[in-house]
Amino acid sequence: MTEKLQKVLARAGKGSRREIEALISQGRVSVDGKVAILGDRVTGKEQIRLDGHMVETQPEAEVICRVLAYHKPEGEVSTRKDPEGRPTVFDRLPKLQGARWVSVGRLDVNTSGLLLFTTDGELANRLMHPRHEIDREYAVRVFGEVTEAMLQRLRKGVMLEDGMGKFDTIKHQGGEGMNHWFHVTLKEGRNREVRRLWESQEMQVSRLIRVRYGKIELPRNLPRGGWSEMGLDEVNYLRTEVGLTAEKESKVDVHATERYKQVSQIRKAVRKHNSRVRSEGTGANAGAGAKKKPGPTRPRSANPRQKRKTRL
Repeated sequence: MTEKLQKVLARAGKGSRREIEALISQGRVSVDGKVAILGDRVTGKEQIRLDGHMVETQPEAEVICRVLAYHKPEGEVSTRKDPEGRPTVFDRLPKLQGARWVSVGRLDVNTSGLLLFTTDGELANRLMHPRHEIDREYAVRVFGEVTEAMLQRLRKGVMLEDGMGKFDTIKHQGGEGMNHWFHVTLKEGRNREVRRLWESQEMQVSRLIRVRYGKIELPRNLPRGGWSEMGLDEVNYLRTEVGLTAEKESKVDVHATERYKQVSQIRKAVRKHNSRVRSEGTGANAGAGAKKKPGPTRPRSANPRQKRKTRL
């Protein structure tokens, strides 16, 4: 049985299928010593090289599909590399050997919340396709007076620049003064659609958090900037929703003790990453000639309970 060359290389973590097609067109891929062309198919037993380097490939049946739930903070961009040097959603993810993380859709720089990543490009593509109608839920805080007429228009549909858009459900979640929280759901992932729908009613969105993707909810104990790998049941829920075969193996131990240990490791990794980012920023300032005053020393608390609170 043969597969398309770009599919095999994508599974090996060398890029998306579209990126690999570009590499093949540029003559940078060879199969058994012959320069590959678009349309080539392979069995997996060939010697495949990219820019002269041997690529280790695996049969599709031997690859375990992995999925991460990531709590995206505001300020991160949903790209692998940003020309402006801003932090990206890929910076904190665990490193992989012979594979790569693919994001399931995007969240804009000012939106936080649940973002899924997977090692299976086909799963990511199907989850993003609107024909599967997987709903997304967002918590949104708007500023201004929201009328019932506005809500009715948002449920029925309003014309945006790229076509009709609407919320499938809108639930008021309370608020104070002119700030009101709503939970909204929709089955599409068009660029800034939630914000644009509210803006069509001349309402300003001041906070936007994705809290659910299908049946996958943002874990309550997952800190901003933290990730958690999904177990077999959650992975197979996503796969069956888009018509893919269920996985039989997982790299996740779902025992309760291990899950609690994982949360602790996540929080530690987030603190370490934030500390490194701050120190790099300080180093840059120092290089520019800025002097940083030493901070005041803090006396240790004799109260162990107070000490524990400080660590949290």
